[in-house]
Amino acid sequence: MTISSPLIDVANLPDINTTAGKIADLKARRAEAHFPMGEKAVEKVHAAGRLTARERLDYLLDEGSFIETDQLARHRTTAFGLGAKRPATDGIVTGWGTIDGREVCIFSQDGTVFGGALGEVYGEKMIKIMELAIDTGRPLIGLYEGAGARIQDGAVSLDFISQTFYQNIQASGVIPQISVIMGACAGGNAYGPALTDFVVMVDKTSKMFVTGPDVIKTVTGEEITQEELGGATTHMVTAGNSHYTAATDEEALDWVQDLVSFLPSNNRSYAPMEDFDEEEGGVEENITADDLKLDEIIPDSATVPYDVRDVIECLTDDGEYLEIQADRAENVVIAFGRIEGQSVGFVANQPTQFAGCLDIDSSEKAARFVRTCDAFNIPIVMLVDVPGFLPGAGQEYGGILRRGAKLLYAYGEATVPKITVTMRKAYGGAYCVMGSKGLGSDINLAWPTAQIAVMGAAGAVGFIYRKELMAADAKGLDTVALAKSFEREYEDHMLNPYHAAERGLIDAVILPSETRGQISRNLRLLKHKNVTRPARKHGNMPL
Repeated sequence: MTISSPLIDVANLPDINTTAGKIADLKARRAEAHFPMGEKAVEKVHAAGRLTARERLDYLLDEGSFIETDQLARHRTTAFGLGAKRPATDGIVTGWGTIDGREVCIFSQDGTVFGGALGEVYGEKMIKIMELAIDTGRPLIGLYEGAGARIQDGAVSLDFISQTFYQNIQASGVIPQISVIMGACAGGNAYGPALTDFVVMVDKTSKMFVTGPDVIKTVTGEEITQEELGGATTHMVTAGNSHYTAATDEEALDWVQDLVSFLPSNNRSYAPMEDFDEEEGGVEENITADDLKLDEIIPDSATVPYDVRDVIECLTDDGEYLEIQADRAENVVIAFGRIEGQSVGFVANQPTQFAGCLDIDSSEKAARFVRTCDAFNIPIVMLVDVPGFLPGAGQEYGGILRRGAKLLYAYGEATVPKITVTMRKAYGGAYCVMGSKGLGSDINLAWPTAQIAVMGAAGAVGFIYRKELMAADAKGLDTVALAKSFEREYEDHMLNPYHAAERGLIDAVILPSETRGQISRNLRLLKHKNVTRPARKHGNMPL
C-alpha cells in the first residue's frame, strides 16, 4: 500500500529516475511543507488576524537566517484513517536562526495540522531541537499552539509530552527558555511553558489551561469561557503564569526580541554589552540632569507615594528598561535595564501600591526574577522602600511565611553581583528580605531619606513608651500629643540611615543623584566576584 500526502498531485509527480526529476521532487516536497494543509488553511489563520507558524518564525528571526530541521518529517500512524492524512512537518516547524545576529533554537507549533496536537514524530522533532539547544548552549524559543496529546497515537504521545517536559527541566538554568502562546495551548501542552523562564501571551488570542470549559462544566457544573479560564489577562493578573501581554502576534514577537537582548546565550556566558562609554573621573564629576531628578523624587512626607519606575528610568542607559509582569503584583516592579551597557535586573518596591508592602504574590514574583537573574549571570539591583509585609489573615492563611521565604531563599542563594539601594523605608522582616547586608548583599547604599528600623514610629512608640503613655492617661493628660512627641523623638533617633551605617549595615550614605555613578562603579568591581558554595545536591527551597 502506498501512503502519500493528500496534498501531492500524484498524477503529475516528476520522473524521479532523472536528476532533474529528483530535484523537482524535492522542491515539491519543500513547497508542501510550507503549506501542509493547503492555502485555505492559511487564509483562515489570516482571517482571524493572526500569523501562521512559519510567518511567526520569519517575523521573529533575522531575515534569511532560519535553518529548518526535519522539514520532510511525516507521522507513521495508520490507525483511525490517518494513513491517508500525512501532512509534511507533522504539525511543528523546528530549526534555528538568529535574532540580532545571535543564534537561537526555535520551534513553532502549527495549529492547522491536527489542531497542533503532539504525536510521535512531532514529539521527536521537538525533542531534537531542544537537545540541540542544550548541546550548543543556545536560547530555546517555543511558539506554542497545540491541543496536547494526539489521541490517535495513544500512550506514545503522552510519553513524548513527558519527554519534552524532561528536556525543559534539563535546560532550566542552562539556557534561557522563552515561550510564546500564539493560540490555544491546552492539556499537557500547557505544562511546557510553565517550565520555562518567560511566557508571553497575546490578548484575546492566547488560551492556556489544563482542563477546558466543557470538561469543567461536565464535572463541576461551572460555566466559564475559555478567555475567563485561561486568557492572557487571567494568566498575567490572577494566575501569574505570564510575563507579558501583547495586543498582537507581532507585538509579542517584538517583545521577545527585546528580551533576548538582555539575556546571555547560556549560563556560562554573559548578556551582550551595549556600546557605552565608561565614565572617567569621580562620581560627582559625572552627575547628569537625569541624576539630579533623583534628589527631588522622595516626598517630604513618608506617607506620600511616588512611582519607582521614575527611579529606574533615571538609573538606566538612555532611560530604557524592559518591565516583566507589569500587571501582576504591582507592589513590586521587576525589570531588565542596562547600566554602562551591562544588563542588570531591578527589583523595586512600588510605593503607589500597598505603600510598597510585600505580600504573597509580590514575594513570589520577585523571587522568580532573582533566580532567573542569578541563573544567567545578571547582576541584581534592589531599590528598597518597604514598610513591611502586608498584614491580614488572608496573607497568613495563604502561606506568607512559606511563600515570602522564597524571596529570602532566592536572594540568599544568588551568587551574582548584588547591590541594594535603600531609598526610604526599610522596616522589620521586609528589610531583611529586600537585599540586606546580612542576607548576602555585596554593596548596600542608602539615601539620606532612608529609614532603616525594626518598625515605624507609630508602632514603635506603642512598645517603647507604653508605660509612659498609660501613666499619662491615668493622670488625664493629652496622650495623643504626648505620643506625637515620642514619635518625633523616635524618628530623629532611629528613622535615618546613620544608625545602620555606624554599624556597617550600610556601606555608604549617598546623594540620590550619585546613585547611578555608585552602582556603575561597584558593578565594575563586582565583575570579578567569585563565590564558593558548600557542596550539595541542591537546596530545599520552600516551594
